[in-house]
Amino acid sequence: MRRYLLPENGNFYKSNLHCHSNCSDGMRSPAQLKEIYKKMGYSVLAITDHDIMLPHDELNDDEFITLHGFEVEIGENIEGVHPSKHKCCHICAIALDEDNIVQPCWNEKYTWGNAYNLRHLVKVNKDEPEFAREYTGERISLMMETMRKSGFFVTYNHPNWSRERYTEYMSYYSMHAIEMFNGGCILEGYEDYSPRVYEDLLSRGEPIYCIGADDNHNWHSENTPYWDSGIAFTMIKANELKYNAITDALVKGEFYASEGPEIYNLWIEDNKIHIDCSPAMRIDCMWEGRAAQPVMSSDKNGITSADFEYKPYAGWFRITLKDKYGRHACTNAYFPKTFEE
Repeated sequence: MRRYLLPENGNFYKSNLHCHSNCSDGMRSPAQLKEIYKKMGYSVLAITDHDIMLPHDELNDDEFITLHGFEVEIGENIEGVHPSKHKCCHICAIALDEDNIVQPCWNEKYTWGNAYNLRHLVKVNKDEPEFAREYTGERISLMMETMRKSGFFVTYNHPNWSRERYTEYMSYYSMHAIEMFNGGCILEGYEDYSPRVYEDLLSRGEPIYCIGADDNHNWHSENTPYWDSGIAFTMIKANELKYNAITDALVKGEFYASEGPEIYNLWIEDNKIHIDCSPAMRIDCMWEGRAAQPVMSSDKNGITSADFEYKPYAGWFRITLKDKYGRHACTNAYFPKTFEE
């Protein structure tokens, strides 16, 4: 029997799940960001301004929706050490229900810039104490857990830009996903294509997803190489372009991350994993165990499908595409226990 790992039915919706407007430190208004992303073929934009969650429902139409979200930073503060050397952890939280407009883990003292000026617009639970931030695995995990329990999709962002290493990120629990690609950080010169960090986190034996996002601020002109919109994205497959349909697909992992290549189908049948995609120079199936399988193109035209032997004894697997421009697309990791039951 054929088992679809990306749903058989529905539509793919191009999405940016990490975005900054002039409500914090971005240079474009939410309305301008809608225009920018809609023109590039996006259908979903999570506006995740620093420390404040401001819904932008007025921007939604039949072809485009915004998701409520925000980003927080928890960082070191070491006396005598230049701030550029301080490690930090950045987390995005996206509300799973369109009616959930109450920001968890609120603490007014962490707002800054334009976010400080707009802090009075944020909806918070005044019966809860303000959440104190501390750069420890325990405290960061508590923040992630609190966000999840409050009905949010939680992502761990750009570990290399944050200068975090194995010791730090392996102490974080309760995230839904990691940014496999952070386009803005890659553009700035950081190695924030993060397959090794992803596999380190998978080594704990718990399913976790990977997304692609711009983390755009749009500080530079659109017609320059420094324009940071449209670099990395998440393709979400859902039955319809409605808020809760999109977030339901997020929770189920019905998406993939990309810098450009597209994945059309992904299934298991007769002990084979099959993928259909846009032209790729190579397609790799990687496993928890030492069981990798590559399929490579013999000419410049690339390949548009591949079959791999299914090896359940080797644990989880994930697939990566690489096109002729060196751009990648990555599936989530699939654990046998999650789709064989």
